[in-house]
Amino acid sequence: MAAGKEQISPAYLGAAPEMIGDPDARHLPLRRLGSLRKYPLAVFGGLVLISLGLVAIFADSLAPYDPLKTSLDVLAPPSPQHWLGTDDVGRDVLSRLIFAARVSLTVGLVSMIITVVIGLILGLLSGFFGAWVDLPISSFINIMLSIPIFPLALVLGSFLDMTLGIIVLVIGFLSWMGVARVVRAEVLSLREREFVEAAHCAGASPWRIIWRHIVPNIMNPVIVSATLLVANGILLEAALSYLGYGIQPPTPSWGNMLLDAQRYLRAYPGLAIYPGALISLTVVSINFLGDGLRDALDPRLGER
Repeated sequence: MAAGKEQISPAYLGAAPEMIGDPDARHLPLRRLGSLRKYPLAVFGGLVLISLGLVAIFADSLAPYDPLKTSLDVLAPPSPQHWLGTDDVGRDVLSRLIFAARVSLTVGLVSMIITVVIGLILGLLSGFFGAWVDLPISSFINIMLSIPIFPLALVLGSFLDMTLGIIVLVIGFLSWMGVARVVRAEVLSLREREFVEAAHCAGASPWRIIWRHIVPNIMNPVIVSATLLVANGILLEAALSYLGYGIQPPTPSWGNMLLDAQRYLRAYPGLAIYPGALISLTVVSINFLGDGLRDALDPRLGER
């Protein structure tokens, strides 16, 4: 084998094609996504999330009224003018729900991206380089895991002006530990495999081995974790907003709509039912999709 080349023989390794640095292996997760249609609940969850995403993107066109506009038509029941009625200051509930979807989904998606990036980088460094890198990173992960996320977010919310950007950063920087531990465990297993040893012998640099051989083989659990992190971000934002430490009125979010509705829970239960149902539907759909992705991306489950 010539120095500097990475001609790794599958016969020599006795490994599956996706474990030998085959360029097509990087597209294996995408190819396996085709089997997702075998899981009806995952398809249902995906369709719900796509629909909510489209509603959030085109909120300006879909909302019948300005979500911040007040009127004298206070606590009106559902009618042809206001399909879901109005709130305690005369704002259209349907319009606020539509714009709140944009806020909640943005928090879930962007905080997930931050979480995955931090967890992936730290997990790769910790698992691949070991010893002198692993000890401080693992210690830091354990320290962060010992701190309860939600109470810490509440404390930060009492000192910070919790805008959308701040909430995304707070959730993202407090939620990466689980991803880091999953990635670290996968890398610790993969770095001892024959295809990594062969890449070392071929003269590949550590960073090339990480990005070409390690990362493609750990994407399955990372993708599944990422879907569940979106649900986690949505729930955290809703809880913070419900307690008054998240998105502040008059900007609508499903959480602060629940906060506003609690005073009228008996007389006008719909004000709480609508945002609560959307939170539940979104989180359940994400969990269905996550379960389907786990089964579709795991080749052993696929064989069964």
